[in-house]
Amino acid sequence: MKTFRLLPVALLATCIGCHVSVPGPDNSSRDQTEIKALEDRFIAAFRAKDVDAIMACYVPDDSLVVFDTTPPRQYVGAAAYRKDFQDFLSGVQGPVEATISDLEVTTGGGSVAYSHSIQYVTSTDRSGKRTELTVRVTDGYKRINGQWLISHEHVSLPVDLVNMKPVLDSK
Repeated sequence: MKTFRLLPVALLATCIGCHVSVPGPDNSSRDQTEIKALEDRFIAAFRAKDVDAIMACYVPDDSLVVFDTTPPRQYVGAAAYRKDFQDFLSGVQGPVEATISDLEVTTGGGSVAYSHSIQYVTSTDRSGKRTELTVRVTDGYKRINGQWLISHEHVSLPVDLVNMKPVLDSK
C-alpha cells in the first residue's frame, strides 16, 4: 500500500526533473569584453574619421534606430546614419578627438545587451571654430552571426532648465 501511494510522488518528481532546464555557460564576462572592444573600435574609427569602420560597429540594415543630439528626431536604417556621419565629418578640419568613459555593459548571456557611457568629443569646423561636446550614450546590441553590433543608440545632452539650453560640457 505504501508503495502505491509513493508511486505518484515519484512519477511527479521525475516529470518535474525532465522539465527543469540546466543553465548554459555564463558568457557574460566574454560578452562584456567583446562589447567593450566594439566600443573601442568605434572610438578609434571616429578619431580616424573612417565612416566605413564606424558603420562596421552597427547593424548594416534598416533595423538600426538612432536618437542623436541633432535633428532629425531619429535616424532609421544604417544608410541614414552613415549619411549623418559623412555630413558631420565632412564639416570637420583636422583631427577629431574622442574618448569614452564610465562604460557600463550589461549582458544576460543571450543575443541582446546594452551599455551606457559618457563620450567626449572635440573637433574644429571648416571655419576654425573649435567645439567641445560631452554626451551621454546608451547603446543596445544584438549578437548577429557571432558578432556584437549596435542596433539602437540614444545620444543625449543634459539641458539647463533655467535658460533651456544644452549643457555641452557637462561634468
